[in-house]
Amino acid sequence: MPTIKVENVSRYYWQKREGWFWKRRKEIGVEDVSLTVEQGEFVYIIGSSGSGKSTLLNLMAGQDKPSKGAVYIESENVADLRKARGRKLPLLIGYVSQQHTLDRGKTVGEALEAAARVGYRKFGGKKELNHRIQKALGITGLSGMQDKYPGMLTAGECRRVELARALINSPPILVLDEVTANLDADSMWDVFLLLNEINAMGTTIVMSTHNINYVNMVRRRVITLVDGRLYSDEIKGRYGEVKKK
Repeated sequence: MPTIKVENVSRYYWQKREGWFWKRRKEIGVEDVSLTVEQGEFVYIIGSSGSGKSTLLNLMAGQDKPSKGAVYIESENVADLRKARGRKLPLLIGYVSQQHTLDRGKTVGEALEAAARVGYRKFGGKKELNHRIQKALGITGLSGMQDKYPGMLTAGECRRVELARALINSPPILVLDEVTANLDADSMWDVFLLLNEINAMGTTIVMSTHNINYVNMVRRRVITLVDGRLYSDEIKGRYGEVKKK
């Protein structure tokens, strides 16, 4: 089963500054981070805004490439998987970004079908494709909504569509960046409960969150970042209770 290994990963961004002379300033996203996530784990990535949570998740999900170090899924470099023929990465990792990414001009069914096409030849024809769409909708509590447009859904339902899209190829790993941000309390708890059910079925979940109550109530592994560095890694941790690495 897939294990995520982050080995001495750093990601730098270069900012242009202009004054009397032009120069570049290095901004740190994350620096020298190493960790391992085993299959079936549920891991929270926490820290203040700008601590590097999104950068780390983007690197783990293959959405960005490290400046130094590497991220591996088992023995395969995620950076190489990004370039692999047949787009293998989405079959291993389902990713939901912090920003809402649904196309308002596409129905829920069309959005899921576009994502499912990644594994189209692997999983069969139109009948099998429709089965996978219905399964993803059922898991996320959206049965019967394939003909709805995003504008017809609540913010919480839109987030669930993005989760369904991430799950459509049955990946063993989900990487979620602030998936509950800007949701009302009821929608937030619905999403958290859904994630627990998905994890109970064996899917690895790595997610960032600012929801202190949920982290403290549902005690899982908590990784804390400070200024782009790994500050603490606690099994069954609580928000804010850390032991410096």
